[in-house]
Amino acid sequence: MRIPGRIAVAIVAATSIIPAGGPRAAAAERMSAAHSSIHAAEAGRHVHALADDSFEGREGGSRGGRAAGAYIVDAITNLGLEPAGDNGTFFQQFGSMRNILALLPGSDPAVANELVVIGAHYDHVGYGNSNNSYGPTGFIHNGADDNASGVAGLIEIAEALQHLPSRPRRPILLAFWDGEEKGLLGSYHFLRVRPAALARHTIVFSVNLDMIGRLRGERLEVFGSRTAEGLRMTCLGANAAANFELVFDWEITEDSDHYPFIAARIPTVMFHTGLHDQYHRPSDDVHLVNLDGIEPVVRVTLDFLTTIADDPGPPKAFRSQCRSESAATRRTLELPAAEAPAPAGQRPRWGIGTRGDPCELAAPIVVRIAPGSPAAQAGLALGDRVIAVDGAPIANQADMIAKLGAAGDHVLLDVDRKGRFIRLEPVVR
Repeated sequence: MRIPGRIAVAIVAATSIIPAGGPRAAAAERMSAAHSSIHAAEAGRHVHALADDSFEGREGGSRGGRAAGAYIVDAITNLGLEPAGDNGTFFQQFGSMRNILALLPGSDPAVANELVVIGAHYDHVGYGNSNNSYGPTGFIHNGADDNASGVAGLIEIAEALQHLPSRPRRPILLAFWDGEEKGLLGSYHFLRVRPAALARHTIVFSVNLDMIGRLRGERLEVFGSRTAEGLRMTCLGANAAANFELVFDWEITEDSDHYPFIAARIPTVMFHTGLHDQYHRPSDDVHLVNLDGIEPVVRVTLDFLTTIADDPGPPKAFRSQCRSESAATRRTLELPAAEAPAPAGQRPRWGIGTRGDPCELAAPIVVRIAPGSPAAQAGLALGDRVIAVDGAPIANQADMIAKLGAAGDHVLLDVDRKGRFIRLEPVVR
């Protein structure tokens, strides 16, 4: 991840009750072998190799950067992926730098040209300078978290894809970007100049992995969830087994390889475990990486990726409003509402007030809870998002109101609480 960067605000986690059975159980069974192929030890081996002093900080265009590229190609060569770079190779050359591109063809001819891209940059800042390092400069910056961790995760995904019972419907391009630390050069170049092997493809979605090696407190940051409708719910489904606390950041900043895709109006999500004091310093080294944490992050990413690639519907449309949304927009949308006075002699039946989210119609936000109401007694919290009533997913806020109105004196509410599924049981007494 290139300078500038920032740290998201911490959020308190909650206990999760995940609805069992149905499509989610079938998907988990389908993904079992692929999940089992993802190992912290293997990811750790790649992090150790890429963050070794012999690669001299992997600066784009340097001998260490080229050596790191050769290492990646060697790691993916026997994984059943097609070279998608220049002239039948994995490399896409630009200047002295090289992207590495590997293609997994899709299984459905009807969407054979709808390309899903997942990338991670493999360059870092070499010995550092006053423009790209927080110092001290002149020492090797190994970039173990930034971004050997993301590259290790992407190599694990490349292997896991071979363990799926069938290929996803849409083709998946695995892209190892070069020159990210020099201004996102590799991803920008790819979007401008497509290799011949990909000339007929249209990019319909992008996923980015950057700095996934410092998982702390089960907290995973998600950027770009507002670039298309419904992506928050897709993230929740992918997170069902790992049960991370998902922190959805609405800011869009030109600080990693997700940005060029968003600027090109392509829906994009980035997974990230947060900045730290070693960011862009020589001290970002292997001994500080949470190798065990990389494993579940990669599994969530794999589930998200295959859900997008297997989506039976048309590609998700880019949501242009995301470019004008920010943390302030989020605070306004989630602002608690004042308690509405009940008619004389009446009490609110469930005691819930919600506000619709134009990006997540199927998950209205709880902005009011009447004190002492069934919802309050069941533990509903401000900021929760209602996603199902009595096990039936809701379509929008009006549908939720209708379902609650038709319910008896006992109802099951499935809510999204900071990226985790919670089941509550309000009772009218």
